Amino acid sequence: MTAQRAPGGAESAASDAAPTDLPHAIPHDISHDIPRTASADAPTASPRATPYDAVVLAGGGARRLGGADKPGLRVGGRALLDRVLGACSGAGTTVVVAEPRPTARPVVWAREEPAGAGPLAALDAGLRSTGAEHVVVLSADLPFLEARTVDALLAALRESGADGAVLRDADGRDQPLVAAYRSASLERETPKLAAEHGGLTGLPLRALTARLQLTRVTDAVASFDCDTWDDIAAARARIREHGHVLDEWISAVKDELGIELDVDTGLLLDLARDAAHGVARPAAPLTTFLVGYAAARAAEGGGPEAVADAARKAAALATRWAEEGESGSAPDATPPHTGSAPDATPPHIDSAPDATPPHIDSAAEATPPHARPDPGQDARDDMRPDAG
Repeated sequence: MTAQRAPGGAESAASDAAPTDLPHAIPHDISHDIPRTASADAPTASPRATPYDAVVLAGGGARRLGGADKPGLRVGGRALLDRVLGACSGAGTTVVVAEPRPTARPVVWAREEPAGAGPLAALDAGLRSTGAEHVVVLSADLPFLEARTVDALLAALRESGADGAVLRDADGRDQPLVAAYRSASLERETPKLAAEHGGLTGLPLRALTARLQLTRVTDAVASFDCDTWDDIAAARARIREHGHVLDEWISAVKDELGIELDVDTGLLLDLARDAAHGVARPAAPLTTFLVGYAAARAAEGGGPEAVADAARKAAALATRWAEEGESGSAPDATPPHTGSAPDATPPHIDSAPDATPPHIDSAAEATPPHARPDPGQDARDDMRPDAG
């Protein structure tokens, strides 16, 4: 694939993007190129209505990375290959064309013959292990690819009647290694190319796509690929930005733990705030842990609803807890160890006029409990989604 401009002024081949076109500066926007024969107002079928398979090309020499193991390079704590596999987790069969390696989920392994014969030969090798009507073809160096982009490609393919739907980058270039194709179209044209050229070795994928009718989906972020170390640095920087870090972290944790569950981060952050403010600061992580445990024990099929229900119950409990604390520190409250007589003196305070309780340095500095600074304020500040 063709990389976009990287930070620090370095530029990959065939790139004329401005420095502000770094992935972290591009809004995530998906637009469909609807063919003239299709209506933009036509109903869209569910992207998962028809099963699809996926072929991920993870070979290649990574020359611009000095021969590094590119699929194994980590962005946000996850290997690039695992990030791509997460985006196509809805595939019935996922084939990775490369030497086998540990992956976050099970895949089928394939290899082109001879090894290193090029992307078209690799695609042909991967297709031999698929059987679905549609196949999603991906490279293994896409740090920002998400399932919604895969779904958009499949939906565009189904709506258009074309042979394939390819992703288009911010500069309007087709990315044939981020695409959804009709398997029949690939199976029809690939043997013709092999016959014309005496095999597929060394042929670029564009030799195949030039023979296909294509529709396009534009996604400037998902099309960003990592061909250079500057690209890797740009990707790592973006996921740590304020607007992305929580979603990236949740995705990484779910991938690491094998959790297939949408998480309402706003709901959990509100619960953590309530627990920190109403109970004590360390109650925040402990409470959210218990909510997750309760949701896991819920009846099968509870899903996000089980998390929301447990979170509501825990938040209500934190509110009741806080209310009891506030009523106990009201100005007219009488400590249980103090007598009802106006001149009663707590046993730990000397009756002399200038006596000072041992736990207060000066009577002038004494502050009634209800007037003291809120001990949970720092916790709320730390846990606000918009905290710096």
